Amino acid sequence: MHTRSTYLSLALVVLLSAGCASKVTAPVRDGTGGVTSGASTAPAPASGFHTVRQGETLLGIARQYGVTLPDLVSWNGITDPNQIQVGQTIRVSPTGAPPGAIAAPVGAAAVSTPVPPTGAEAGAVPLVREPIGGRAPVTEPVQPVQPAPVVSEPPAAVGGGQWQWPAAGGVIAGFNEASNKGLDIGGSVGDPVYAASAGKVVYAGSGLRGYGKLIVIKHNQEYNSVYAHNDKLLVKEDDQVAQGQKIAELGSSEADRPKLHFEIRKQGKAVDPMGYLPAR
Repeated sequence: MHTRSTYLSLALVVLLSAGCASKVTAPVRDGTGGVTSGASTAPAPASGFHTVRQGETLLGIARQYGVTLPDLVSWNGITDPNQIQVGQTIRVSPTGAPPGAIAAPVGAAAVSTPVPPTGAEAGAVPLVREPIGGRAPVTEPVQPVQPAPVVSEPPAAVGGGQWQWPAAGGVIAGFNEASNKGLDIGGSVGDPVYAASAGKVVYAGSGLRGYGKLIVIKHNQEYNSVYAHNDKLLVKEDDQVAQGQKIAELGSSEADRPKLHFEIRKQGKAVDPMGYLPAR
């Protein structure tokens, strides 16, 4: 259990190291006990997959291809980063295809591009050009073809229902991909913090610098949610929680004021929670 907690904390360090604006990038320990200040930038193989060799760890493979440990966990559905086997095939790119298959981007869809009609089909007036060396003005503009409207896909429902707000306070800092990976919600010490959707607690503790007392809930293979700076944690790892269940009390642990830092992560990448939470 101690070894599993150590690897889980290590995975969370990599996952959330960029989460708050005030974070300092922490060193990462590889499987041999060495320390490095960042991941390598080696490109993924053309197939998008890596075969595990003797002595390799999941963290070492992530560093080798310049991706994060949570990326590999998410892309491969791994529940325990310590349990990989020699000869196992690991996806090291989100767009990698299984050996022997034709690689295609995940979630890619065929897009139809409208082609403007020309000549008599569009009813256009022929162009009249000046002598060589002069400009070639169009005496009558060709009627432009209106592009097809873009339809936004609604946020996915998780845990059997839509997301709900994790705290009652107002937003004091919004999402910023470069400096704030979630929302900061104000409040008073002791205010209730709720699970935004149903799921399983995969981390509950204070081992991640800059997040204070932290809870991470896994909702499905795509989505996790993060609740930081709590004063008191009311759940533990492996607990199943319902949407709206009180999981913590709001606090100011490792924060400049009482607040809840809340993140939604899709396949390991932080997304703007305002696109998922209901309007107030």
